[in-house]
Amino acid sequence: MFEEFKGKVALITGASGGVGLRVAQKMAQAGAIVVLNGRSKENIEKSAAEIRALGVPDDHILQAVGDTTDYATTVKVAEIAASVNGGIDYVISSGAHGAVRPMPFAEMTGEQLVLAFNSRFFARINPVHASLPYLRVRGGSVVLVGTDAGRHATPGESVVGAFGAGVILMTKTLAKEFSRWKIRVNTVSLTLTSDTPSWDRIFNEKTFQTGLFGKALARFPQGRAPTAEEVARVAVFLASEESAQVTGQTISVNGGLSFGGW
Repeated sequence: MFEEFKGKVALITGASGGVGLRVAQKMAQAGAIVVLNGRSKENIEKSAAEIRALGVPDDHILQAVGDTTDYATTVKVAEIAASVNGGIDYVISSGAHGAVRPMPFAEMTGEQLVLAFNSRFFARINPVHASLPYLRVRGGSVVLVGTDAGRHATPGESVVGAFGAGVILMTKTLAKEFSRWKIRVNTVSLTLTSDTPSWDRIFNEKTFQTGLFGKALARFPQGRAPTAEEVARVAVFLASEESAQVTGQTISVNGGLSFGGW
């Protein structure tokens, strides 16, 4: 399975942990050349070491450190990825740590509104836009990592939900626009997910967010939250030719916590 990944270039943002790292491990083990992006050089080096320990050769692991909320920085990251063999075949846009924690809308300042949205939304779409000239060379696949807050109203996540809903609609629109270049675009939508940096931030200190997600944790029908590994399996499937006729779709990996949406 996933033979088509061999020798192909995969730019993976948010690769310093959680879903991004798990996706990078899987694609690298299938033969892809993975370009690991994150804001911290130290954390990206740790991720590279973890992938190397799986038997992946050094020349299949590249590092491109930079904050993708900044467009100029993201362009440089895409250039590093494309320098491998003249193109980019896959973009997995993950990560995007929000600069402001979820909180009731009435308690947010005007500055926090802007920071909360921009730190999530532009970190998600900048890698796609900056990579597009290189994706068009051979065609390929884009997988965005979104949130079920964009499908289901959650108190305290008004801005997070706006970001998530924006990603869902962009997924549909970009899938139509990019089809002329044989580029598929899909989204994997998360809820509370274990083995991720966000999980650690939520439960390592007591905040409004801790109470919010503590209640959600108790409602999972299967008795637990999805893991980053389980989300990564779906993301890799969406990137691969196993889903060749799937585009413009958002798939929730939420353990049955919620259904419906759009």
